[in-house]
Amino acid sequence: MRVGLFTREYPPQVYGGAGVHVDYLSRELAKQIDVEVHCWGPQHLDQGRLHVRGAEPWAEISNGTTGKFKGALEALSLNLTQVKDLQGIDVVHTHTWYVSMAGYLAKKLYGMPFVMTTHSLEPLRAWKAEQLGSGYAMSSWMERTAILDADAIIAVSAGTKADIIRAYPDVDPARIHVIYNGIDLNEYRKTTDTTALIEYGVDPAVPYVLFVGRITRQKGVTHLVDAINYLPPETQVVLCAGAPDTPEIATELREKVERARRNHPRIIWIEKMVTRQETIQFYSHARVFCCPSVYEPFGIINLEAMACRAPVVASATGGIKEVVVDGETGYLVPFDQDPVTGFPLDPERFARDFAVRLHHLLKDPEKCRRFGDAGRHRVEEMFSWTAIAHQTIALYEHLIEQRKSSSTK
Repeated sequence: MRVGLFTREYPPQVYGGAGVHVDYLSRELAKQIDVEVHCWGPQHLDQGRLHVRGAEPWAEISNGTTGKFKGALEALSLNLTQVKDLQGIDVVHTHTWYVSMAGYLAKKLYGMPFVMTTHSLEPLRAWKAEQLGSGYAMSSWMERTAILDADAIIAVSAGTKADIIRAYPDVDPARIHVIYNGIDLNEYRKTTDTTALIEYGVDPAVPYVLFVGRITRQKGVTHLVDAINYLPPETQVVLCAGAPDTPEIATELREKVERARRNHPRIIWIEKMVTRQETIQFYSHARVFCCPSVYEPFGIINLEAMACRAPVVASATGGIKEVVVDGETGYLVPFDQDPVTGFPLDPERFARDFAVRLHHLLKDPEKCRRFGDAGRHRVEEMFSWTAIAHQTIALYEHLIEQRKSSSTK
């Protein structure tokens, strides 16, 4: 069997959870089947059963378009490029709207089964209009067209499956399969190394709250900075936050951090996406990891922290509720969401409630240790990539057999 995986992100150009997912999934699948990855960028790799082929959007779009909708046009152009000559592929599997039309077109042109993993849903991310402008209408159309036609839709959590049914009521629920994200348990584990902490100015002897993620409305980092105002002034906070969606949110975050530093001088903002090994060090020594996302279909970042034995304080939303166990591996912070934007209806209360849970763990190192150990145990039991690859291949086999049966009738 040979599967064609389509993704925007692939190493070394990974900036979010979807890219991490495809990185590990492709390598685990390649232990059992042939895998051909089509991604954005100059990548080219042939390593055993893993084959990576990168490509670039059309030059006339990349060089000749200046509007916010440029990203949506680039995505469509690359989808067209990458499906023009698929050879020997038995099933196509896409990740995120950026490549969803490649799966749709591959099914139509070559008659191959089409699997689509939903890492997020455009109708539930209204703030994307800030990033994509009128291109948000195009990204929404691309996702809707593909999801209604996919032979199977993989939801990364039960919460995501419910979101799909709510956002796309025309989709047959029988076509939606819940397969969780996973984690490399050998790579993500607690380390004693503090080299990265010292290099970035973090005091390993002082407990700290950690955030790791992109600067985007979805990840809720601005709400975390608001929460800092309700913490003791001596609290050390480490923000590993880069890759802003827009200049506007970057400016907003900078202003909030500057205001918070007036009374909380120990805020350390690392304004870039740190390396994987650096991130593991930060997880390993954090007193508490914080995930204030307002929308999170799964939240692989929480798995990474838990694997390194960090207790987690996270928003009670989406797939996070299936990863973090309240009162056992950390705390979940509930909030009322605006039905249109998904943002907290009362952002001040949300920030205050977050601060209460953070402070509770900051002053209780023994509870942090228990939560951290329980988090590692939970990750080991439920979220290995081996199990996830087996489930994914079983779905491929089912679809291929289904296609063969229908063609002989």
